[in-house]
Amino acid sequence: MPTMPNFPITPYERGNKNQTTAWADCIAWYEDLALRYPHVLRFAMIGTSDGGLPIHAGIVSADGVFEREQIKRARRPVFFNNNGIHPGEPEGIDACMALVRDFCVDPGRLDGLGKTVFLFVPLYNVDGSINRADTSRVNQDGPEQFGFRGNARHLDLNRDFVKCDSLTAQVFNKLFTAWDPDVMVDTHTSNGADYPYTMTLIHTQADKLGGALGAFLRDTMLPHIFTEMKQRGWPTCPYVNPVKDCPDHGIAEFLETPRFSTGYAALHHTIGFMPETHMLKPFADRYASMRALVDTALAFTVEHGAAIHQMRWAARKEGRAAREWPVHWAMDESRPSTFRFAGYAAKYGPSELGNYTRLWYDRNERWERDIAYFNSFPADIKVKTPRAYVLPQAWREVVERLQWNGVVMERIEADRELDVQYYHIASVDSRPDAYEGHMFHDGVQLEQRTAELTVRAGDWWIPLDQDQARYAIETLEPQGHDSFFRWGFFNSVLEKKEAYSDYVFEDHALELLRDEPGLRAKFEQWKGAHPDLVSNQAAVLDFIFANCQRYAEPEWRRYPVLSVF
Repeated sequence: MPTMPNFPITPYERGNKNQTTAWADCIAWYEDLALRYPHVLRFAMIGTSDGGLPIHAGIVSADGVFEREQIKRARRPVFFNNNGIHPGEPEGIDACMALVRDFCVDPGRLDGLGKTVFLFVPLYNVDGSINRADTSRVNQDGPEQFGFRGNARHLDLNRDFVKCDSLTAQVFNKLFTAWDPDVMVDTHTSNGADYPYTMTLIHTQADKLGGALGAFLRDTMLPHIFTEMKQRGWPTCPYVNPVKDCPDHGIAEFLETPRFSTGYAALHHTIGFMPETHMLKPFADRYASMRALVDTALAFTVEHGAAIHQMRWAARKEGRAAREWPVHWAMDESRPSTFRFAGYAAKYGPSELGNYTRLWYDRNERWERDIAYFNSFPADIKVKTPRAYVLPQAWREVVERLQWNGVVMERIEADRELDVQYYHIASVDSRPDAYEGHMFHDGVQLEQRTAELTVRAGDWWIPLDQDQARYAIETLEPQGHDSFFRWGFFNSVLEKKEAYSDYVFEDHALELLRDEPGLRAKFEQWKGAHPDLVSNQAAVLDFIFANCQRYAEPEWRRYPVLSVF
């Protein structure tokens, strides 16, 4: 254990303000701090990464109560600070260390927490953090050395919260569900346009969060944060997501789906923030603005924690009785608001590399004016709420993820017939290249069907009259932004298992067209729509084979999650 001075200075504070704390030093520092201040801080390993490294979490409590169930029974607010998911964006790692230290050494600062519990992960992507260099963040100003975005499986962990390919995300899912935080801040650094702001902010999209929580976030919490950050000397704007090539033409809110931390938080009715400091600002400024942002969000949570907790409880209660659920949202381009934005002049000129025009920003020409801010995202797909889903036990990976997130499920005790609705997957539009280890389905076209089907003993009954209804619905409804279907967990149902020999089936196909009038009508329609394929034997026989009733495979393209109404 390292020898520490009487006042526990962080490695960042000891350095030249352009260095970030390495993983081993960070953990050793917290372990020593927890030994010195056991009445304030508990710090422990919570799991293991894909690379075999320990993942840690800490808890700060003003009254020395650290037991999770006792805290939850008392309905105490929980504020969660996650750091280092992208270890090349590390200022949150160092800011969190100083904040926790101040709780330990400053009684007034600790008393200011009141009943709120401060939960934190000091460095989430431990695998990437040990892959240190100064080259992976191409456009970033410092620090001198930093970690890498990918983990040991070369996954971006801020795309992994729902699909949970990594052991790290599995640990996170369990931690988040167990503690059920009211507010989360997940710290980052941004790429993108150039502008004067050091701090920009992604937040849980208010329309997607919905209800009283969404309105409170939009109308009360966000205005307070922007006002307070300006007073602290760090004017803040929404994350700069230009609708064209530069902010002059307007910016759009970031629709953070559940693959991202803030979108995942919304599945649990948690208000989430993803502060994004600007890559071109000095590391010391990024550190200071991040410290201010976390302080601001925490102070607001302390003051309004009871109200936020109550709104989250009410959202779950409303969800239990909801007759329909939104599962997909889209930006309404016809209803922009405005944001007073400070920017640099965007200019264009010939490139010296090739025969094209390039964009650059002139920092000597600053401007400030109202720009279009597209922050309306109404739901464009809603589904009727079933009484329950039936998830066949064969889909173990899906079962695990539901369980990690506290979804109430029970085993069906005996085989029985049920009247159900199910989706037939008419077609999917998939990305041509792998995305975070999966062939992601950007589009899915569904046909809703009804049938009496046999469910088996051991299959899972998932009632929707439960607190975790939102998580279950957005992950099990195929059209959800980051549903398990879109991530490919059910891909095998898209594959037809049997085939034919063309020289035999050529004659047999004529019999099928004679015996199945519906098939003949479909075939004639198909030929009219695809005259270029009529001369292709494989295309003709494939169509007949796929659409005939005699050789239909009931499980082919039948989405296996059943809805019981």
